[in-house]
Amino acid sequence: MKHLVHLVGVVLFPCVPLPAHAADDFSFDLSTYAAPSAFELHGYAELRQEYQSLDTDSPLYRLNFAGSGRDALNRSIAALELSGSYRNGDSRIAATWHGEQQHDELADHGAGRFYELYLAHQPDAATTVEVGKRALKWGKGYAWNPVGFIERPKDPNDPELSREGYVIAGADFIHSRGGDLHTIAFTPVLLPVTAAVNDDFGQATGLNAAAKLYLLYRDIDIDLLWLSDGSRPGRLGVDFSTNLAPNFEIHGEYAYILDHQQKVLDAGTMTTRSYDAHSWLLGLRYLSEREATWIVEYYHDDRGYSAAQMQDFLSRVDAAAEAMLPQLRSIGQAGYTRPAAMQDYLYLRVAQKDPFDILYLTPALTAIGNLDDGSWSLTPELLYTGIDDLELRLRATFLHGARLSEFGAKPNDNRFELRLRYSF
Repeated sequence: MKHLVHLVGVVLFPCVPLPAHAADDFSFDLSTYAAPSAFELHGYAELRQEYQSLDTDSPLYRLNFAGSGRDALNRSIAALELSGSYRNGDSRIAATWHGEQQHDELADHGAGRFYELYLAHQPDAATTVEVGKRALKWGKGYAWNPVGFIERPKDPNDPELSREGYVIAGADFIHSRGGDLHTIAFTPVLLPVTAAVNDDFGQATGLNAAAKLYLLYRDIDIDLLWLSDGSRPGRLGVDFSTNLAPNFEIHGEYAYILDHQQKVLDAGTMTTRSYDAHSWLLGLRYLSEREATWIVEYYHDDRGYSAAQMQDFLSRVDAAAEAMLPQLRSIGQAGYTRPAAMQDYLYLRVAQKDPFDILYLTPALTAIGNLDDGSWSLTPELLYTGIDDLELRLRATFLHGARLSEFGAKPNDNRFELRLRYSF
């Protein structure tokens, strides 16, 4: 303690000499400050229990649970995610592995895979080269990313979940300068598609090119983005984010997709429509003085189905003979039953930190509204982090809408979930 007192005296009163014996007592051992470890490892183990109340009268119940006779479904999920890196000089190897085992009354399923596994080399502060499986994150949106050209889509019900990447070769070149244009960064990417590599990126094999040009102009973040025409249709994009006030941010994204191929059920026959599509998002993020975080986003996607197209598909499922359900299930997986399968959505999330001075507790409410058919989902949740390294989350999701609307046709009326996650 006396060493600390003497050190404070030196810092606060540099002109006042220390007594001779104090100078003799004071010492500073550099060996106590060890260099950062070359190897890092962290991750989490998770247990999740779900209960779904099934809607036996809904069209998608017929598609997913026909003949089961069930009105409820219990599901248990165990997950493990490990992230690590090893650094040697200017090079670094990084990896993220995710494994999951799922059990319910209908089936058991387990899988494990690398979400990321890549080599990064940084010869100088302005240049980085990366090769391997990498989960890039392009775009400024929270629930959706129209300009996420080379990444797997987010789940808008849980957009912060980690996602599997693609095998790529890429680089970052950063240049800082004075004036209004503070920073310029260029990110070129090559993404191969073969029968064994990135086979779910698109239908055609070959080498795809993409690029992002980042600009920091005054206090506005801007990205210009491009994907070549190849395994997926070519596209151009732009995004931005800036603060309107210290705690008030606005962000947006726009993508132009050339020659989009949409699979549509027309008079009972699956056809393909080809057209240029627009997809865009505009959002706000606000942090109040009482630490309530508000996120609002409007999302439009020309590639989605109209209310009439969705209703036609659901009515056919509703009226189909049981022998036709496997074919309709395949048609649904081609587009109709994917998340956010229609054109216009409104997203709202409100999270309050430590309400009523209850420490470590964060209640939140998430609402997703389909503006095309008026259906919606509502998800209240409670998050508690008062135990070291342990996170407890309780959430419920309630669905509402007409019987042939997107959320009204879901196979469940509601879902309850308890998640325990231990981080290390």
